[in-house]
Amino acid sequence: MDDSVFVGAHWSSAGWVAVAFGDGASATVHEEIGRLWASVEDRVERLLVDVPVGLIEEGDPERPPDRLAREILGDAGDITTPPVREATRKRRYPAAQRVMRRKADADLSEAAFAASDAIAAVDELLSEVPEARDAVGEARPALCFHAFAGGSPEHPRSTAGGYAERMRALAEFDADAPPTVQSAAEDVAGTDARIEDVLDAALLAYTARPGPDELRTLPAEAEATTDPTGLPMRLFYRSEGSLA
Repeated sequence: MDDSVFVGAHWSSAGWVAVAFGDGASATVHEEIGRLWASVEDRVERLLVDVPVGLIEEGDPERPPDRLAREILGDAGDITTPPVREATRKRRYPAAQRVMRRKADADLSEAAFAASDAIAAVDELLSEVPEARDAVGEARPALCFHAFAGGSPEHPRSTAGGYAERMRALAEFDADAPPTVQSAAEDVAGTDARIEDVLDAALLAYTARPGPDELRTLPAEAEATTDPTGLPMRLFYRSEGSLA
């Protein structure tokens, strides 16, 4: 029996909140991306994370997938320009800012710096564990929602209206989504994970799992560029037609 799993992992203040589809659905919380990988590495077919995969080292810091996602989502996507690779390794914002200015002649937003530890951890995993490169990819909940719903949500993810919008989009994609997400939330009860964290992880997991629509990338596979280490810079989403 095929025991492959398809995972969506959302980085949050609680750690990595992961929803996995395999023989059923489950949710877990991991302090480190390495621990999440270790828990699924023997079975994982695809693991989508919502932090940048593939980093600029110097020059224009805006990656093609970020620019395209910003064009599609506008402010609703909250797409920030990631730190250059060296800056993700800096522990303090002033030091990271200096690297960003030296390497990219650009300012580093505090929001982008706040994700530096998670970005660096994923980058190091893909550097140190070559087999992870075939399974791990980047996706953003806002883009996944847009692909499922045909537009951006009207309400913030942390509100009741935002939760309802996202659940409706998932329910239209999979009628079993509401009880699946509720069960996933129960799996992580007692942790610091919030329902919106579970929902974001679920959006990524439904994208990773084979479904009725095609798994696509932004930019398209043929147009995707790679970073200096060979990592492709692209965002995954699942849709009947291209968003580009």
